[in-house]
Formats: sequence, structure tokens, C-alpha cells
Amino acid sequence: MTPLDVSARRTEFRRLHQSGCFLIPNPWDIGTARYLRGLGYKALATTSGGFAFSRGIPDAEWAISRDEVLAHIAEVVAAAELPVNADFESGYANDPAGVAENVRLCVATGVAGLSIEDATGNPEKPLYDLSLAVDRIKAARAAIDASGADVLLTARAECFLVRHPGPLHESIRRLQAYAAAGADVLYAPGPTKSDDIQAIVSAVAPKPVNVLLSSNTGLSVADLAALGVRRISVGSSFARAAWTGFIRAAKELAEQGTVTAFEGITPYAELNNFFEQDYKSRS
Repeated sequence: MTPLDVSARRTEFRRLHQSGCFLIPNPWDIGTARYLRGLGYKALATTSGGFAFSRGIPDAEWAISRDEVLAHIAEVVAAAELPVNADFESGYANDPAGVAENVRLCVATGVAGLSIEDATGNPEKPLYDLSLAVDRIKAARAAIDASGADVLLTARAECFLVRHPGPLHESIRRLQAYAAAGADVLYAPGPTKSDDIQAIVSAVAPKPVNVLLSSNTGLSVADLAALGVRRISVGSSFARAAWTGFIRAAKELAEQGTVTAFEGITPYAELNNFFEQDYKSRS
């Protein structure tokens, strides 16, 4: 991957955020990244959950090292040949200086964007104090600017996911502060009601908003686009859908000795032919 490839992907990623609504699904390995690209998606995002589960560990920063995550991000970037946004959790550091250094390393993988969240991982105090959370976003912004790379910074407010008592109000308060601190894209994973999503979009306009579509809430892509959502991701949902099929089949065979769960599965030849053509196109 040449510097020109990286620059072109970053330029395209910024363009996608300028108007309309686009999908940014989340692969968890090389094969899923290449298959999603083959379906015509314009950009991809990594998923910390999907990657963690593939390694047999929980989705927690303490369970996986920063360097393992950076290697995974670089692998997806190289495989995808598309703009990739890195799910960089909370930056793999608490202090702003540590976040800045880790963001610098993440930018070096060739990503077109990266996200920093404000969850601490501590159930006693699940969110960083707002002042520190803002300083962490400022540090990430400064690190990106110092690199000279045109990388989009997404700031995440985790209020809904950590069950904050006033998740909508607190998400908006935090996202507005993160926008002022230099975030390009705002993201509060968790809301499923159109009124809540509309409130977030309106509160941070004209900054683009990412919405997580991780369950069948009754809202379609068209519905979210009509609310003014710019970007739609699925988080670990594709990975969990794959795990669902695997678990059902494995449990049935272990417990009942039957394989009815194999009915309707994707034929071997279909997958093999896809990857054969994909391989030849890159050779």
C-alpha cells in the first residue's frame, strides 16, 4: 500500500462525510473485510468486540494489548483496499499524553479515521469526567494534526451503553464538548428511538453523526437517513450473527447428534469461488 493509496482513501472518507448517508459495516478479519468490499460498501470500520471474540477473549482493553489491536487494524486496512475507521476504544491510555501517542501509532497503520470513547471500563465510575474526556479528545486531535494526515476523528459518548441515568442529555452535553475540542464526527452508541437520534443529530449539527444499527429496532437505513444521520455502523453485530449460526449448529450436534442447522448454509463453492476471484484480482 503506497502513500498515494492511503491519501486517496482518506480523501474519499472525508468526502463520504460531506453529505447524504452511508453504511460503514464492521468486519473482524481479512476474509470478512474482503467480502464486504466485494458487496460494494464504500468504507469499513473495525470492531473491538468482533476481533476480541475471534481471539477468544472479552471485549475489554485489559484483555488485549494495544500492539495486538494496532496489528489487527493494519491487517484490515491492508486487506480492505477501502477507507477504514479504527474502533480504538478509549485510546488504550487514561491520560491525554498516552492517548496522543497511541493515536499517532494508529494513524501510522493507514486508517482513514479512528474513534475515541469516554468509557473508563471501571463499573464504579464508568465515564471519564467531562474535563478529562475533553482533554483526551484534544490530545487525539493534536496528534492527528501533528502527523499531517487527513484522518477523521470520531468522539464517542458511551452514556447509553453504561446506563447513565440521563443518557440523552449527557450524550448531547458531551458530544457538543467533543465537537468544540476538535472531533470531526460524533457518535453516541445505544439510542434506538427516532426522537433521541433526531435530538442528537440536531444538537451537534452540522457535524456528522454516526448511529449504531445493532438490532432490529424497526428503523431502516432510509429512516435513519431521513433523520439526518450521516454514517451507520453495525459494531459487533455481523460477528455476533456469525457466532449465532456457529453456536446453534455446534450445540445441536453436541446435544442432539443432528445437523439441521446446516440447512440453508452458504455453499462451500460459493465462498471458495468468491475468494478465488478476489485472490486472482489482487495477483
